[in-house]
Amino acid sequence: MRIFKHSLIALVLLATAGSLSAQQPATDYAAKVNPKIGSGGHGHVFVGANVPFGMTQVGPTSITQEWDWCSGYHDSENSVIGFSHTHLSGTGCGDLFDVTLMPVMGEVPYGRGRLGDYSTGFWSEADRTKEIVEPGYYSVPLTRYNILAEMTATERGGLHRYTFPEGDDAAIILDLVHGGCWDRPEALYAEAVSDTRVEGYRHSYGWANYQKVYFVIEFSKPFTSFVPESEDNFYYRINFDTEAGEAIGVKVALSSTSIEGARKNFDAEVANVDFDTARKVAYDKWNTEISKIRIEGATAAQEEIFYTGMYHMYVAPSLFSDVDGTYRGADQQIHANPGHDTYTTFSLWDTYRAKLPLMTITHPERMDDVINTMINLCDEQGFLPIWHLWGWDNGCMVGSPGIIAVADAVVKDIEGIDAERAWKALETSYMQNMRGGKYRKQYGYMPNDLQAESIAHDMEFAIADAAALEVALKLGKQEEAAYLEERSHSWTNYYDPSTGFVRGKSSTGAWREDFNPYNASRIANEYCEGNAWQYTWLVPHDLELLVEYMGGREATIKRLDELFTADTKMEGEDVTPDISGLIGQYVHGNEPSHHIIYFYTMLGEPWKGADRLYEVMDTMYSTEVDGLSGNEDVGQMSAWYIMTTLGFYPVESATKEYVLGVPMVDHAEIDVKGGVFEVERKGYDEKRRYVQRVELNDKPLKRNYITHDEVIAGGKLTFVMGKKKSCWY
Repeated sequence: MRIFKHSLIALVLLATAGSLSAQQPATDYAAKVNPKIGSGGHGHVFVGANVPFGMTQVGPTSITQEWDWCSGYHDSENSVIGFSHTHLSGTGCGDLFDVTLMPVMGEVPYGRGRLGDYSTGFWSEADRTKEIVEPGYYSVPLTRYNILAEMTATERGGLHRYTFPEGDDAAIILDLVHGGCWDRPEALYAEAVSDTRVEGYRHSYGWANYQKVYFVIEFSKPFTSFVPESEDNFYYRINFDTEAGEAIGVKVALSSTSIEGARKNFDAEVANVDFDTARKVAYDKWNTEISKIRIEGATAAQEEIFYTGMYHMYVAPSLFSDVDGTYRGADQQIHANPGHDTYTTFSLWDTYRAKLPLMTITHPERMDDVINTMINLCDEQGFLPIWHLWGWDNGCMVGSPGIIAVADAVVKDIEGIDAERAWKALETSYMQNMRGGKYRKQYGYMPNDLQAESIAHDMEFAIADAAALEVALKLGKQEEAAYLEERSHSWTNYYDPSTGFVRGKSSTGAWREDFNPYNASRIANEYCEGNAWQYTWLVPHDLELLVEYMGGREATIKRLDELFTADTKMEGEDVTPDISGLIGQYVHGNEPSHHIIYFYTMLGEPWKGADRLYEVMDTMYSTEVDGLSGNEDVGQMSAWYIMTTLGFYPVESATKEYVLGVPMVDHAEIDVKGGVFEVERKGYDEKRRYVQRVELNDKPLKRNYITHDEVIAGGKLTFVMGKKKSCWY
């Protein structure tokens, strides 16, 4: 039983930090990361210090409480109300910001405050010209107090270093309420158990329906007093006398289970490590993860975007279990170590498409823990996760994407997953009546007069059915396979040949009368963050049948061409800003479009796909703070970029096939189970940009895909480039 699978590794690294450099890649890949990409625009990325897949994300939280501050940080304004220990990255909604610390000098008003008015709160402006952000480390001066704030992280902890000016009125405020604007506190508690240690908890309601965070905080020197500043336990002032340039260290550990769990995590991860050592270990962990895929023959900008994408991908899933394996289940019970690490932060509607499939290649040893966590969640809450966050499933977005993630891992034979137990979770989930499931059983589709976002829900359920179907076939469950096969085509109920789009249909079978393919309203609409233009193509599992409904291959290609040349308008009430990054009606800033360009390869005109892939790579990603065309979505936007750079993409989930595109660099190496898988681009220049021939291990590949087994076995995939717009297979 792997009781401390990753936690023990963390302890060994902390104990042997001095010799860690010998184990590091020869190239400093982490130095190529720019964590500020996506910190502007609508990217919503986390900016601060963390380690790959860590429970804690330690970084600044701003005053502003608007949509573009979902992560607590936005490049457009520089306020800091404190440094919180949990943040989301790239999401379309906000939560967390737990256990916020703010160093101050002098008497201050207690409250979040208003921009431009220090009399309203204890916030400070940050000097962004002196800000340092690198993997595993964050630093910024607080101009109001002349304090330098630094922080780094472990898996379940955070280490702070605050350098103060001289004074007998220095303090660190423990803020248990204003860390987040998206939740409301239910129970707050903190107690000084010695003159250097504070322990407590924060329970709140938010996107995570009832989140419980327990903490231990240890200071490097005794505080002179510990003063509650409000009767409701919102704020605590921890006072110090400081000399000029004196640095006070703060060590924090979190747990979802108990204060005792936080103590165990503290002792295991932060008690015996100093700040600079922890910073180095965190950086080296990032360097190791980022180096799992290495590219050559790229521009400097391509390298920066690529390795930053690797960095953004590994913020989550995040550890949720204590160092001894104990965790809080979705049933809100404390569960003993199940024999693997437990994870949370499952933005599955986004990440099932490319991020999690990519992790089956690069992280099979972690994916079994991730998938077993999902199966445990099904046991605890009655269905596979949708958007699991700190002990609760917020149910955000449409369909049942946990089915797709679990099925994909089972089909790919990820070791450590009990296929029959996984099947039970799949069957339990696809037979649910929730989220419109009962209507699919009754009508064969979701009627728009009975289910909100009916088309979006139904079409995502159809993808999940197709994924579960592959597991049923693998396990020889013929009756269940036949049932799933039929349900996977439910989208055909919406296809209206008179318009050529999927169109809302009522429980009586009547078409929506006021149909407008450009209507992307969030009010009384069948789609989710989109319109009929995008959703008509949301059949990654069923392209062959779509071709039949559209009247053949040539007619389908013509319709596909029109997607990219249509007017970019979005009509209707309250159109969501998530619909971004448009080329015609193709929406790269949101996930339902992410597979569509690869349909060109599947339809026999890969050169058209190549042109569109080049266009997206060149126009939808950059090294600027607004360098993402939409929310990072917990790594999916970056996963698309990474896989497209490599020249293949998982169009259909829960199969072993990756559809070929066009590589964006001359050479890439991926560390895989069987050694190294190489991708080579031969003969490319600005005029020779189309694939002429593909070889696998120096033999011609006469098909438009490569298999998962071929990738993880190691070997070489070669793309020979030229001027001719041709189909190589």
